[in-house]
Amino acid sequence: DWISIVRSGGPGLRGKVVFVFPGQGSQWLGMGRALLAQSAAFREAVEACDAALSPLTGWSVLALLSDPTDPRLPPLSRVDVVQPALFAMGIGLAAAWRALGVEPDAVVGHSQGEVAAAVVASALSLEDGARGVVARSRAVLCCTHKGGMALLERPVAEVERLIQAYSGALSIAAVNTASSTVVS
Repeated sequence: DWISIVRSGGPGLRGKVVFVFPGQGSQWLGMGRALLAQSAAFREAVEACDAALSPLTGWSVLALLSDPTDPRLPPLSRVDVVQPALFAMGIGLAAAWRALGVEPDAVVGHSQGEVAAAVVASALSLEDGARGVVARSRAVLCCTHKGGMALLERPVAEVERLIQAYSGALSIAAVNTASSTVVS
């Protein structure tokens, strides 16, 4: 079975449900393949994403999720490929959970996951979300190989001290948690 349920608290206690949509970096080859076969709701949502994305990308996200090693498709390692693929995954996973009766009390997204969250929350149409994801991924593609980012499992204050000597060359890009900082 493809679902694992984690509960906190005692028997009969139920907290609020939040759908969380991650940013880039949560991808892996073969993601979604089993769900395409096992969940009609997931497949239908990915098919709808494919219909919205394909005219903009020139390739099929459905085909990519079905067979990421197909040489006729662009590689999942490209930013302009992975971001639309993760968008479709997020939309598909939300549909699969909803088909099982799980409705979110809130949705939240990080980075490009914000677009999928906005679609699931009905703040954007699927088509507008697809246009946003494709435009964003193309803009990020233009910056590829012009810099880099690194995650340091250290508090931001410590990282600020560490990079002080590299002022102008390194800066804080994101503070993920109290002990996780990204520099660029």
